[in-house]
Amino acid sequence: MSYQNQTKHTDYSLVISILILTVFGLIVLSSASTIIGLTDFNDGYYFLKHQLLKGVLPGLILFFIFLKIPHRWWQKYYRWALVLAVLLLSLVFIPGLGSTLESHAYSWINLGFMSFQPSEVAKLLLIIYLAGWLNNLKTGGLKNFKTGFLPFIAILGLVGGLVALQPDLGTMVIVILIALGIYFSAGASYYNLGLLFALGGGLIFALIKAAPYRFRRFLVFLDPTLDPLGAGYHIQQALLAIGTGGFLGLGLGHSRQKFQYLPQAYGDSIFAVMAEELGFVLTAVFIIFLIIFILRTLQLASHNQDNFVKFFAVGVAVWIGGQALINIGAMLGILPLTGVPLPFVSYGGTSVIVILTACGMLANMAKN
Repeated sequence: MSYQNQTKHTDYSLVISILILTVFGLIVLSSASTIIGLTDFNDGYYFLKHQLLKGVLPGLILFFIFLKIPHRWWQKYYRWALVLAVLLLSLVFIPGLGSTLESHAYSWINLGFMSFQPSEVAKLLLIIYLAGWLNNLKTGGLKNFKTGFLPFIAILGLVGGLVALQPDLGTMVIVILIALGIYFSAGASYYNLGLLFALGGGLIFALIKAAPYRFRRFLVFLDPTLDPLGAGYHIQQALLAIGTGGFLGLGLGHSRQKFQYLPQAYGDSIFAVMAEELGFVLTAVFIIFLIIFILRTLQLASHNQDNFVKFFAVGVAVWIGGQALINIGAMLGILPLTGVPLPFVSYGGTSVIVILTACGMLANMAKN
């Protein structure tokens, strides 16, 4: 058998895990968003329809398109990824173009016929750029302060700074995690990593302290019983939903907390509704498939001699895994609330499109 025939095959465990997570997310969203859909749009399936038409469908189209594009193309034009990321993140500050939608953050670009969240796109573009940049660094360049550390700080500061100015602390944390994950996998020195963690932690704490609502969230994280009708209301309702679900759950469609008790039941808090309706067993099944996806992605990184593929796969694994961990941890009360959506499940067309696009690129790399 030729080398080509041996290596060009579809990673079915990766593709199947992506498909199951996507379908699982749609099922949970269809139930979690029913009440708010009826209340605001007189249509219980409003959010499901939008997720399908403006998220999953275009995402699947891009999945199959990017499945056919060789990763060498992205490796060749990686510099343009950073240019595009900075451009998109800057456009949200243009009056009339940037919009706030439900939050107070300028995180959206409204083109009239469509709106999208550039920070979600920037996550994937940052991964492409860092994978290409680190792949092209000369031997020893990464551990050099001038050629490795300072440029990395500049790149992270540029992208993370634009996200922080929106302001979107949750997305900024994910951007930092992605960058540090790729930087570590490239062989960065422990001294530089320690310095980066110290700088990042100090910056995040400063941003928390600077905004009263963030600081209240942080205090509630330290003491969940603090201000139960104010800043602590969200986490109290989430814990109530998860506890009510028990081992087997109340059954799909039977959540009580989604009756506008739990804020953002179809978005950032959807894991709590999932746990309430499906219980520990089926929620654990979802987490297992999420872990399978992450492990297959990391396996692609560890078994590949192409550094661009390695760094890209690590970036995607840290992105999806870190975002899921932060979202679930916040709902369980073991991490502060940051407004980070649950991958594959939370409502948001841009997030679904970008995740499925990244999955198409991963599938192409696994196949080749």
